Amino acid sequence: MGRRLRRTHKGRRHGQSMVEFVLILPVLLILLFGIIEFGLLLYNKQVITNASREGARYGIVARPTRRTKAEITAVVDAYCANHLVTSGSTVPTTAVAPDPTGGTFGQDLTVTVSFHYDFFALPAFITSLLGGTDLVAQTTMKYE
Repeated sequence: MGRRLRRTHKGRRHGQSMVEFVLILPVLLILLFGIIEFGLLLYNKQVITNASREGARYGIVARPTRRTKAEITAVVDAYCANHLVTSGSTVPTTAVAPDPTGGTFGQDLTVTVSFHYDFFALPAFITSLLGGTDLVAQTTMKYE
């Protein structure tokens, strides 16, 4: 009879562990997906920062005729298309100031890239809380 009580007691402990695991599982999943989302957000911020730098560098390099806004924007868009992690519905917008075709040595050229990041993991839950977030990167360089 003593053996039977031990087995029953052991079975109860196993059931208790399952209940505790089921209670903790949603918290662990939200934490895991939050880490993934935050990593993707930081990665995309880094990508648009590099894209603005690439565009500015492309625009300031000395050559007989200066690059146009369309050419600089094309470089930024190509960089973003190759590196951004998106759902495909949002594309970055690029602003170039001042007009790069009239740039002279020592003058500033500013390239600004804006991107609306929509969350992937648990999108309905996070979007209802935060609604996505806008990422902006700006690079200013002097003409060569």
